[in-house]
Amino acid sequence: MATYSADYLKRLMAAVERFEEIFGRWMETQEESDHVQTRGLYPTVWTKDGQDQAAVRTLELDVAEAAGAAARAVAVTGASMRVAGLGVVDPIENWSLMSAPKAIFTPQEVRATAARVRGRLSTMISEAEEAAQSGTPGFAPSELHEVIWTAAAAHWTTHQYRVAVREASEALTVHWKERLGRNDVTDTSFWQQTLSAGEPEPGKPKLAWPGPVEDQTAKSVRGGLAPLAGALNNLATGLNLTVRNVATHTRDELTEQEGMERLAAYSYFARLLDQCEIRRARAEESEGT
Repeated sequence: MATYSADYLKRLMAAVERFEEIFGRWMETQEESDHVQTRGLYPTVWTKDGQDQAAVRTLELDVAEAAGAAARAVAVTGASMRVAGLGVVDPIENWSLMSAPKAIFTPQEVRATAARVRGRLSTMISEAEEAAQSGTPGFAPSELHEVIWTAAAAHWTTHQYRVAVREASEALTVHWKERLGRNDVTDTSFWQQTLSAGEPEPGKPKLAWPGPVEDQTAKSVRGGLAPLAGALNNLATGLNLTVRNVATHTRDELTEQEGMERLAAYSYFARLLDQCEIRRARAEESEGT
């Protein structure tokens, strides 16, 4: 299912297993908590009493090194987490944030991420080995836009391609609704209002392609964004309706190729949106929002 060789994926697996081993050793020096116990205000780990501080610091450097090597595996498998207000974040790469006030992650979430990565890598290794034997050229869905692949990965690696596309579509809309503070409208209305021509209204920011008004290239892209959003939203709506019908779902699953083509469309759209400017009403801009 990917252009990655089985050998490369196995190296990623080894990196994740090494991270788990070193992280586990470091955790033996730490008190462990969670968001409930800390009320979301304090670190979820802190050094136990009586620990050799120099030894703990050495272990922390070892964990940091192992996390750097394992972080690529998180990107390849799409196992990052979505954190409200921050977007998509990798718990392994950002493991040290557990020691900060208002910790984003708990130790259990870091462990769960590593386990999830190993599970997905196992599937990818098997398929890479099969592809190598068949000589079939592969592709790398993990190189799609981060929001798209993170949402789709769990279902893609279990061959639920239709659900993977649906989840990617919904994730992209949620991502931009959160960024623009627009949870007050339906998905269709959101894209219509956000990408339409004209000036933004208070509480209704718009996304616009950057560039001079008279620039023909910029003008062409601006004119195409709204129809593209509408077409993809209609595609998502149709997928939602068919997925909810169990009989249709089991009888008419997307092929891997069909799923990849749809994810690529959403990924392309997501990258266009990333290049857009967020424009707000002048009154909001003057207030510093």
